Amino acid sequence: MDAELITCGYSFHMDPFYVSTKSGLPSYLFRLQTEGTCEALVDGRMIPIEAGHLLLFKAGDPYELRIEREDTAADQKIASGDYYLFCKGAWIDAWWKRSTKPTCMRIDLDPRLISLWRQLTLEKRRMEEENVELSGYLLQALCLSLERAATETVSLQGRPFTGTRMKRFIEAHATAAFKIEDVADHVGLSISRAVHLFKEYFGKTMIQYATEVRLSSAVERMHDSSMSLEQIALSCGFGSYPYFHRAFKQRFGTTPKTYRQNMQDA
Repeated sequence: MDAELITCGYSFHMDPFYVSTKSGLPSYLFRLQTEGTCEALVDGRMIPIEAGHLLLFKAGDPYELRIEREDTAADQKIASGDYYLFCKGAWIDAWWKRSTKPTCMRIDLDPRLISLWRQLTLEKRRMEEENVELSGYLLQALCLSLERAATETVSLQGRPFTGTRMKRFIEAHATAAFKIEDVADHVGLSISRAVHLFKEYFGKTMIQYATEVRLSSAVERMHDSSMSLEQIALSCGFGSYPYFHRAFKQRFGTTPKTYRQNMQDA
């Protein structure tokens, strides 16, 4: 099944902008607001769109986008940025149909997702040198990443979006040194509030979750690298080997050395 990227890129508007295709879009359109604000037609009405809002439209959907100054003052600056892409294909059709896709949702501006969008844009810019097969796979990867973001958004119904943002930050930084303060700053909360909310939402502390992520990374590196256990411990964010040894044995019921040996014997 194919997934064809028609066009994609990054748009930054400093002047008023308006587009309307009420007769229906010719293909799928994905749009991720990264900075500033605008208004878009969603479910029959114009709603405000802010950084982190993802818009998903299928072929035939009406589309209207408006970027204006917040007031009528002539010196009012506009700064609205977004990633966009148009696509089509049998794989996209199947992906779209297999789960409900909200027209507008709030997702975290995950650097990994943004990186995929940038890779697609760069590949498309190659023009006649574009690797269509590579573009197709990158597009599929982006769709699956967007689907995961949509699932996480729906799963947090009744909860603030802050919970998922904290989890994603920890996952991205667990193998490096980070502080609880860094997580709190990322979501704009006080340390005490962030700590309380995380425990309330997920039933564990940030440190406990970070340890789970680090142990998972350590097991992967035992499988896929010849690094020593001491090197693995440090590269996965554990401050020392004794700390890693203790956490590993508590989680898996055996020492890292024995676990690795059993894995090699198998």
